[in-house]
Amino acid sequence: MSEVKIAAETRTEFGKGAARRVRREDKVPGVLYGHGSDPIHLTFPGHELLLALRTPNVLIALDIDGKSNELAIPKSVQRDPLKGFLVHVDLQLVTRGEKVQVEIPVQAEGELAPGGNLLEYVLDALPVEAEATHIPEGVAVSVEGLEAGASVLAKDIKLPSGVTLAVEEDAVVLQVLAAQAEEASEGAEEGEEAAEA
Repeated sequence: MSEVKIAAETRTEFGKGAARRVRREDKVPGVLYGHGSDPIHLTFPGHELLLALRTPNVLIALDIDGKSNELAIPKSVQRDPLKGFLVHVDLQLVTRGEKVQVEIPVQAEGELAPGGNLLEYVLDALPVEAEATHIPEGVAVSVEGLEAGASVLAKDIKLPSGVTLAVEEDAVVLQVLAAQAEEASEGAEEGEEAAEA
């Protein structure tokens, strides 16, 4: 995974008014925390941060006030619900070689068995533990030929080297549902109720 370099500035003003002023300047307020140190309140360039956060679990090399260089990963990203711009971001301080718990996106590949089956993502992101500088961008899962009632468990997913599960091995990640059977049974029940009336 590549690092994205972002210049950040420390913040001294807090509260809604200060945050609004920061956002009007096309910047994003945020907090850097971790390793038992006091949280550092920062301001990030909005466009650069938005581009960086398009990659899940991106590793960010922070240049804080032109002095200190820190590595961080996003932990919480708040967006405006209507317009989608960044409102606030929390970053977790990490070091090279350190193991961190993150969630990586699950991507299903292949075609389900014929018959109008539906694929349900029980977990759309898989909790894993990985080295901070080697977090996978996602994991692909084959659903080729799976029939209704089949499921993919966390232990069935092949993870990259050095990455371990941070969830129960028997946790269901994907399951295949029979869409037509559910609709047919609901229709039959309605028909029975009408006949009884």
